Amino acid sequence: MRVRGLPYGCHVTDADVVRTDEVELDLTLLPEERDDLEASDDAPVSVTFATQDYPVDGLVKRLNEKTMLIPQFRGADARVRTAGFQRGFVWTKGQMDRFIESLLLGYPIPGIFLVKQPGDNRLLVLDGQQRLETLRRFYDGMHDDRTFSLSNVGDQFRGLTYRSLEESQRIGLDDSFMQATIVTADGSPAVNDAIYQIFERLNAGGTQLTPHEIRVALYAGELMTSVERLNENPDWRKLYGAQSRRIRDHELILRILALSERADEYRRPLKQFLNNYARDRRAVDIEAEPVGLRFAEAVAALARQAGPTAFRRGAIGQVNAAQAEAVVVAAMGRVAQGSVPDDLARRIGLLQADDEFLRATARATADNERVEQRLRRARELFAPDA
Repeated sequence: MRVRGLPYGCHVTDADVVRTDEVELDLTLLPEERDDLEASDDAPVSVTFATQDYPVDGLVKRLNEKTMLIPQFRGADARVRTAGFQRGFVWTKGQMDRFIESLLLGYPIPGIFLVKQPGDNRLLVLDGQQRLETLRRFYDGMHDDRTFSLSNVGDQFRGLTYRSLEESQRIGLDDSFMQATIVTADGSPAVNDAIYQIFERLNAGGTQLTPHEIRVALYAGELMTSVERLNENPDWRKLYGAQSRRIRDHELILRILALSERADEYRRPLKQFLNNYARDRRAVDIEAEPVGLRFAEAVAALARQAGPTAFRRGAIGQVNAAQAEAVVVAAMGRVAQGSVPDDLARRIGLLQADDEFLRATARATADNERVEQRLRRARELFAPDA
């Protein structure tokens, strides 16, 4: 799964907002996402950390020798056993060039954050992927299958590659230092939660990752990969519309699965509820599980009978995640009972006219009471005698 984010260090303005046909405001945080990011953490735990200066050429060597790893979203690397938080590589060539130029000029640069993995002591990149991957590519001499030569820089560096640097420049670059803060992890849920909190706080100053963009890396594995396969289901795409640039469609599926199985355990904050589910089910191919099969059957029936209005207040408009999760969870409940109604469009119309359901899907949608209300009303109006 590729997360389509923005470059490190930039900020979202009104001009950055992207609208799909579903009018999805994809590059801004939704209210519930902002609530999660701004919510205080219950009894956050402390972690052990140390600082160390690494020469730039030493960092590149560690990356090439795989003693320092950049965890990727699909979690296919068996060497990665600790939490990692990475987007795809999103820096532009201009950002890469200016970063290398800053090092050549001896300008100060931000430090990086690493996690020391228990067992083999590998260092996993918590924050600093864009800078480290830029270094690796510059030293390797290639970027996007082209020679990595500097172009968005001053005249004295324009056109240079690592190999064509003057000897003094190359030595100066090799000997430049980056400060690393190294967090020691033990693999426990408490420490993983602490690392999640660290990343949220590191991430607060620039373009914020959503809680789910952090989650898919923290709990990378078969669960997240199988949710991505569900996200490509044609019936789901008919209901949701265009793919979300901030993987909100992927998160919505995880919400639906978690609430279908654990609605009685739901407590705010939403991010912690989903983190717990993702942690417990991390190694599970959810697509092949009963809950995944119910999901596929439910969205097939909804796509066939109701179409995009199942997730919206009208045929055209922004997806209402709270409404969508309640509708799919209720339909999955009927699948589990062995009988999917053949009048789902009518029942969804009843929901959209129901005052209690409307209140529970309009604002403060992550509140415990609102979640319980909308799931209950959806189940009641999807019941056989409704």
